[in-house]
Amino acid sequence: MAVPQNKFELLTAINGNFDKLLGDLRAVAASGVDEPGMAGHAKGTTMSVANLVAYLLGWNELVLKWLNRDAQGLPIDFPETGFKWNELGRLARKFYADYENMSWEQLLGELEKAKNRIVGEIESRTDGELYGSPWYGGKWTMGRMIQFNTSSPYANARARLRKWRKANNA
Repeated sequence: MAVPQNKFELLTAINGNFDKLLGDLRAVAASGVDEPGMAGHAKGTTMSVANLVAYLLGWNELVLKWLNRDAQGLPIDFPETGFKWNELGRLARKFYADYENMSWEQLLGELEKAKNRIVGEIESRTDGELYGSPWYGGKWTMGRMIQFNTSSPYANARARLRKWRKANNA
């Protein structure tokens, strides 16, 4: 899919990629979601399917935090307070830990709620707000930053999950 250039395309990408991913996630037996066996988000690490969902949930919550702070006129610590862009492996481990006590169904439910809140935030904004001017680093628009951290990771996660399912006959 091409990179979204407007609100309609962004919503289409997020909803389409999420729906496909959620279908694949729901097909995974809950009994196997905590077993590490998938390449992790940091080089040389492994993760579980539950970790993959925790990672996505963590990023979705960050996007919501960014949008909330922006709406309040507050500064945003990209990617997250206490983390730099070259520390995303450490941030991934934080997300895994943040959600490790949730059941599989809770994780899926929270991810879906977060995605729906992001969709609501996008729907409340204009194309101009989303794509009319740089929002991060003088280069990336708000829409592009949302896409980088929602629809693209959904597609990446789906590819990882499908590879894992094939390798594990799951």
